[in-house]
Amino acid sequence: MGAERSNLKVEPDLEPSRKRRWHWKRLLWLPVLFVGFSVLQVLVLRVIDPPVSSVMLWRYGEALGQGDWSYRLHYQWRDLEQMAPSLPISLVAAEDQRFPGHNGFDLQAIEKARDHNARGGRLRGASTISQQVAKNLFLWQGRSWIRKGLEVWYTVLIEALWPKSRILEMYANIAEFGDGIYGAQAASRQYWNKDASRLSPAESARLAAVLPSPRRYSAAKPGPYVQRRAAWIQRQARQLGGDAYLDRD
Repeated sequence: MGAERSNLKVEPDLEPSRKRRWHWKRLLWLPVLFVGFSVLQVLVLRVIDPPVSSVMLWRYGEALGQGDWSYRLHYQWRDLEQMAPSLPISLVAAEDQRFPGHNGFDLQAIEKARDHNARGGRLRGASTISQQVAKNLFLWQGRSWIRKGLEVWYTVLIEALWPKSRILEMYANIAEFGDGIYGAQAASRQYWNKDASRLSPAESARLAAVLPSPRRYSAAKPGPYVQRRAAWIQRQARQLGGDAYLDRD
């Protein structure tokens, strides 16, 4: 009997191994699902105007977290054709003068910013309008390699799947022009009680001038910095050729 028991073989339990392989297969599908979901997001927003952006939700949650229960978002969509022609060219002159020609990334600006930052002093960014749309529309605030990688991915998608006019239209509608004030229409109504279609070149330039720090600077009551920057933006817009510089496809 003892010899018989010693010759018995114990079959290994394969169930845990199968479960591990199954879980790994599921994980391998996650990147595929993300790619499909993100492509669908961008395709849908090519034709549908977003009711809100991620940066608006982030800012709203931030205000509530600080106990500011009276905080309100001001946001009204307007198509590009319903805005004053001076506004889009002012945004491009202020933020991204190579916008019509680049593929989402301004390599020359990136190199200049890198050289400037290496010399010390105030840090300079090189984000294009396309990158800012990707960040403000789809992602969260903050700095991390994950967020930056996703910003690059969404920038590639919107440049591949949207015309330039849609990218600029989206930017003009979701950019923050004041605390809780998003888009040119809401800013125009809040500051001058008129539609974005009636903005003057000076007002358009002042809106573009506050974009680096919209909660610090005011387009309605511009200080010396905003006045100087707005005047520079108007000169740049004229030198670029005005509204004719942009192809509205």
